[in-house]
Amino acid sequence: MNVLVLNCGSSTLKFQLIWTTLDAMKSGEDKCLARGCIERLGGESVITLEPAASPPRKTSEPLHDIRGALEFIVRWLASEESGVDSVRNLTGIHAVGHRVVHGGERFVRSTLLTPEVVRHIEDLTDLAPLHNPANVKGIRAVEALLGKDIPQVAVFDTAFHQSLPEKSFLYAIPYQYYRRYALRRYGFHGTSHRYVAYRYRQLLGLPKEQTNIITLHLGNGCSACAIQAGVSIDVSMGLTPLEGLVMGTRSGDIDPAIAHYIAAKEGLDAHQVESVLNKQSGLLGVSGLTHDMRELLAEIDDTNDRRANLAVDIFCYRVRKYIGAYLAAMGGADAVVFTGGIGQNSARIRAKVCEGLSWMGLSLDAEKNENCILGQEGPVHTSGSRLKAYVIPTDEELLIARDTVRCVQGEIQ
Repeated sequence: MNVLVLNCGSSTLKFQLIWTTLDAMKSGEDKCLARGCIERLGGESVITLEPAASPPRKTSEPLHDIRGALEFIVRWLASEESGVDSVRNLTGIHAVGHRVVHGGERFVRSTLLTPEVVRHIEDLTDLAPLHNPANVKGIRAVEALLGKDIPQVAVFDTAFHQSLPEKSFLYAIPYQYYRRYALRRYGFHGTSHRYVAYRYRQLLGLPKEQTNIITLHLGNGCSACAIQAGVSIDVSMGLTPLEGLVMGTRSGDIDPAIAHYIAAKEGLDAHQVESVLNKQSGLLGVSGLTHDMRELLAEIDDTNDRRANLAVDIFCYRVRKYIGAYLAAMGGADAVVFTGGIGQNSARIRAKVCEGLSWMGLSLDAEKNENCILGQEGPVHTSGSRLKAYVIPTDEELLIARDTVRCVQGEIQ
């Protein structure tokens, strides 16, 4: 089955075409046929296209919205340039899987889309105003372009964290706010944390019930997840993706009174302060230079810039604090697993995060750590390390494709 996986943002559309079946999932023979990304929707869009057997190429074209971007993608997939022989017309796409950011408390697993499900996703707009509307636009665009009969599936970022106990997901605010408005910790990056936990089990040959790990999704967005007996019991992101670790442009944890203080001093309203915390903070805010960890590390090497050093120090310190907190909450864990763009590819950040953790039995092997980059996976701890460390590249799109097939085939109800 050819599954088109879509990740729709307000100005970006990422896609992969993945071939998979129930049997292919078991044998690991599913494969990505093509992928790409369209950025800056609404103007002269920047388009990156990557056929499976060819190097990526960049182009540009004026694409005004998600529907226009989807039309471009389908046209390209059907062309000889994509190298996908099984898609020469619209019938070559058998199902579509969507990354949907917020599923609230209603959606605890991936779900086949119906008009009622789409309405419920729209109802959650208050909880994810930047994300869910774009996700719904993607769903509507598929229906308009490929027809109402093509199966579509929503895979929710929040679903994996619906196993959190009340003591983890409730905030210590008046309980009626939870009852009235569902104000609670939802957590995000759930598909990534779920995939990494699955892959860790696969690598070690463990059953789900013996999977006790802390997963660290470190990229432009960052989150930590405590996984006990194979299920999420705590996660650093909260009601929104703003809470938790320091990120590229997000502040992570702060004293809530800071928001009011900034508003009063700078003459900003609540939405403007929220924008500061989401888009002008984190690595960018502290360094004053960039949100890109690669650029910060290069700046440190070139000039030893004080604020670049400070941004990296704060970033790693916050991750290390969460590791300690989750080890306490779990009563210990077997491994720490790094994923995400930074977690997968920066041996330097992994080493800095793990500094000072030898007292709890975590010791990195410098050579293994340095060599585990650019898509590599495996252990990076020393042979005597009691707490293990692994690098596992995430593959959210593969998990979305697999869940799509399972939903279409009736394996997920």
